[in-house]
Amino acid sequence: STGLTEDQKEFQKVALDFAAKEMAPYMAEWDEKEIFPVETMRKAAQLGFGGIYVKPDVGGSGLSRLDTSIIFEALSTGCTSTTAYMSIHNMCVWMIDTFGSEEQRRRFCPSLCSMEKFASYCLTEPGSGSDAASLLTSAQRKGDTYVLNGSKAFISGGGDTDVYVVMCRTGGPGPKGISCLVLEKGMPGLSFGKKEKKVGWNSQPTRAVIFEDCVVPVGNRLGAEGQGFSIAMQGLNGGRINIASCSLGAAHASVLLAQEHLTVRKQFGEPLANNQYLQFGLAEMATRLLAARLMVRNAARALQDGREDAAVLCSMAKLFATDECFGICNQALQMHGGYGYLKDYAVQQFVRDIRVHQILEGTNEVMRMIVARNLLQG
Repeated sequence: STGLTEDQKEFQKVALDFAAKEMAPYMAEWDEKEIFPVETMRKAAQLGFGGIYVKPDVGGSGLSRLDTSIIFEALSTGCTSTTAYMSIHNMCVWMIDTFGSEEQRRRFCPSLCSMEKFASYCLTEPGSGSDAASLLTSAQRKGDTYVLNGSKAFISGGGDTDVYVVMCRTGGPGPKGISCLVLEKGMPGLSFGKKEKKVGWNSQPTRAVIFEDCVVPVGNRLGAEGQGFSIAMQGLNGGRINIASCSLGAAHASVLLAQEHLTVRKQFGEPLANNQYLQFGLAEMATRLLAARLMVRNAARALQDGREDAAVLCSMAKLFATDECFGICNQALQMHGGYGYLKDYAVQQFVRDIRVHQILEGTNEVMRMIVARNLLQG
């Protein structure tokens, strides 16, 4: 809580309490049974967590990017997988709120902010992951409609959610030929692949989203034709802070679990906490966590202020925090010894759930490319 305002400390407390009471007790069950905890997320939405940085006139909380980071970090201590989906949902609602027309904002945002409906972000395709600008899903204009053909891969919430923010090609090759359409579940020609079996993130379903002559009204396009890639990337700047914040929460919880285990567990006639090697390890974990937190919060402030270096700072924060926090969770598991590898112990789930954060919202290799490009162009 260091450096936070009284309001931010209150947001943090509310989110930590919700994580402890409504998420942590069910985290293992949601993971094991692959439950998408819709009702729990709707309870979170009653606290304002369904549209945290969305404008209040359409049901959002109107909070800052820093406030948002604090909330997602706190919620992630209860269940990283569920919080990560909520962060993607929030990103989608923000995109509609920011780039949509007044009619689109009022049509989509209120039910998304209340989490009566849920949203998914559709950029990645089977053949275009890191090279997102090469996407092939096409949208042919026919009168007042677009006809979509193609597919999206690895879509969080896919098949279970109601609204799909889809990047598709309405023009020529490259980023300038991409537009953004909002689809709704039930539209003819919209279908879904099988539910993927994943290492972690099991409380949120992941499926391919498939378009076969899917007819979408032109009135469902966000922004102008050709603006889609810019919309996608601006959404991802915030998404990178969000997912980094979820990593912070998992690492924070793992440090506490390690701290408790070292105090309770005895070997060679004394608590593990008396072992200086393990003491040093715990100290390094806490230090790396604090460094990552400061970096994420710095990037959140830069994005909120519209600074010119915001995009590169978001990339740096995502790179550093997701790498460091995975290392922290993994080290916490190691400190648990054999117990850490048992599903009875929460630390292994944090390791599994956090691993994908180094891949999605732009792989950490792509983050390095963005930072390097910025430096070399400077």
